[in-house]
Amino acid sequence: MTQADEQAGPILTVLMPVRNEGANLPMMLRMLSAFLDVPYEVLVVYDDPSDDTIPVIQEKQKDYPQLRGLLNESGRGVGHALRVGVQAARGEYVFFMGVDDIGPVLSINDMLGLMDGGCQFVSSTRYAHGGQRLAGPAIGRRLSRWANRLLPWLAGSAFSDSTDATKMFRRDIFESLDLRSKDVGCVIGFEMAVKAQVLGLKLGEVPVLSIDRPFGGRSTFKLVPWFIEYGKMFWRAVTVYRVDLRRHKRQIAVGSSLFAESSIDKIDGVEQEARS
Repeated sequence: MTQADEQAGPILTVLMPVRNEGANLPMMLRMLSAFLDVPYEVLVVYDDPSDDTIPVIQEKQKDYPQLRGLLNESGRGVGHALRVGVQAARGEYVFFMGVDDIGPVLSINDMLGLMDGGCQFVSSTRYAHGGQRLAGPAIGRRLSRWANRLLPWLAGSAFSDSTDATKMFRRDIFESLDLRSKDVGCVIGFEMAVKAQVLGLKLGEVPVLSIDRPFGGRSTFKLVPWFIEYGKMFWRAVTVYRVDLRRHKRQIAVGSSLFAESSIDKIDGVEQEARS
């Protein structure tokens, strides 16, 4: 990335809501630096002024000047963090992901390629085109897999994995999604995948390797509230949005170079840097 690129402003905003993710942020920053060649910014949104991610942000800004921290004062949770982050974003595209899962970074350039090719909304998949989910609570994995198997059949969803949180979208379409989900888990990502189809946006899907919390931190997974809110969104997709989903169902663009040799080389480089 040249100095002229940096002065022109970011093409991509990497938006990550956090809650005490100081242990995970340094590796994520190294991964993004290794994989991204386009001008980008990293926007880390936290709910609490005492979050342990804040001192890490302040320390790492010396090495990563494109890193910004942002206090979410509109209300706690991922949904509020997403809205606040998109308002503050400067990139043409927004890449929404969790700092606790490094796997989606392997697919970031595939997602960018689809966006540059005309897609307006690109979703990740752990269940098709070579994608995999390697960690996370067992009950959560089972519920997610079955929900995503049933959704195309019952509602006509074009996505093979609507519930994964990792998404890339054009910043200028965000308000049109009219997101209303409660801030439980990342159900807002599920709602985004449904609403993007209802609006008839040009869609893409890219396989990801999901590896939850390889460097520590505490999961926020809670079975009962997550089951209720994800269940409500599933029911709305099958009932309220079913007609629109089937009307707009189309072939979606797929990017699938998940295990390219160049990606493995970059991971090796990041690991060597971390050990040095």
